[in-house]
Amino acid sequence: MSRYRFIEGQREYYPVRLLCQVLGVVVSGYYAWQQAQQQAVTQGTPAWETALVKVFGRHKRRYGTRRLQVALRRKGYRVGRQRLRAAMRRRGLHALQPKAYTPRTTDSTHGLRCAPNRLLDQPKPTQANRVWVSDITYLPLATGDWAYLCAFQDVASKQVVGWQVGATMPEELVTKALQRAFWAQPPTPDLLVHSDRGGQYCGNVYRQLLHDYGAVRSQSRRGDCYDNAQAESLWSRLKTEVLELRERPVFANLADAQASVAEYFDYYNHERLHSSIDYQTPYIAHQQFLQLNALNCPA
Repeated sequence: MSRYRFIEGQREYYPVRLLCQVLGVVVSGYYAWQQAQQQAVTQGTPAWETALVKVFGRHKRRYGTRRLQVALRRKGYRVGRQRLRAAMRRRGLHALQPKAYTPRTTDSTHGLRCAPNRLLDQPKPTQANRVWVSDITYLPLATGDWAYLCAFQDVASKQVVGWQVGATMPEELVTKALQRAFWAQPPTPDLLVHSDRGGQYCGNVYRQLLHDYGAVRSQSRRGDCYDNAQAESLWSRLKTEVLELRERPVFANLADAQASVAEYFDYYNHERLHSSIDYQTPYIAHQQFLQLNALNCPA
């Protein structure tokens, strides 16, 4: 709280001059601040600030000043980030802060044969359905149990192309998510599907499914947690932007987890702006990349 605002709150009980003297501020400075506050109220809320509040509410605290600035500019309001920060501070609007990516390694002592990391020294793909990444994460339930989520994400467009939520995490969790991805996005020849070294990504059914669709398996190196960083960062974003909004950071039950993940991925793909794809939504970026795919195909 500023000293001027403190004086405003206490002037009913103490003389203004005394409060200014105690806090070490000039009396004229306080009255100038008070006049500015009154003028701000009289002038009313600017249109861009009203739009800011609506955009911030629509995205449920998931947008910081960078994305808010882009969203407002697309509505015709050119506002600097400093003014956005000041307006948000004045209105008590606080964006969610994603937790830092915490490296972790997967238990790969299952004894199954892993594939090499085929992404090493490869440039980032510039077309859709060239490289997908996948991982499994735990979702906490109010009962104290866990649900398990597997997802596949396109590296170029950031679009989540397939996912599955289950009460356990056998190989079937992964194969169902991958099958949904193939139904939604027919793969390009030699599509690389990258994952960590978890046993679910080494099973016969999973490997056969990749073979049937002409896709190539790729897996992280042993003990190198950054080889699958994009998939890991998706979990950080999901858990921050879904669980942190709840009174308790858990899902009520398996059905709640399934419905919430489906709703979030629909929002993530079709509404959420991403800085790494020029502040577009993954769906729009994916469609643009698919057009590039078509243009680059030999006649």
